[in-house]
Amino acid sequence: MSDQFSGDLSRNEVEMDLSKFLEIMKDNSDLKDKIRELQGPEKAEKVNPYQKWIHLAKTIDAWRIFPRVFVGVYIYLVYEVVLWFMTLGEPNLEQAGLVSIIVGAMGVVFGIYAGTAGQSKKFKGEN
Repeated sequence: MSDQFSGDLSRNEVEMDLSKFLEIMKDNSDLKDKIRELQGPEKAEKVNPYQKWIHLAKTIDAWRIFPRVFVGVYIYLVYEVVLWFMTLGEPNLEQAGLVSIIVGAMGVVFGIYAGTAGQSKKFKGEN
């Protein structure tokens, strides 16, 4: 009975003797050790030469540098446009429309920035 599996497979349950389970785990560990030994010196040759660039890209992605710079520049643009508009003596309809669109788009830009915080993690399967 200790060499056989039993249980209800319809519920993804299997019953096994503890000693048999430990034996299987030891065999698995031994196989992994043999694989590591076989890969020994060759493993050093297979190091990705672009690994430092990959780490840099992941850091930039994690810190969200480009979205923050983009939002910062857009905030500065909105500030300058509003100041320009307030200095106008008699703004016409086109000038008011321009300011309205730029200020209204700020909400969209910030909404996209705030709503995409975890998108890259979901894409990479980290979350």
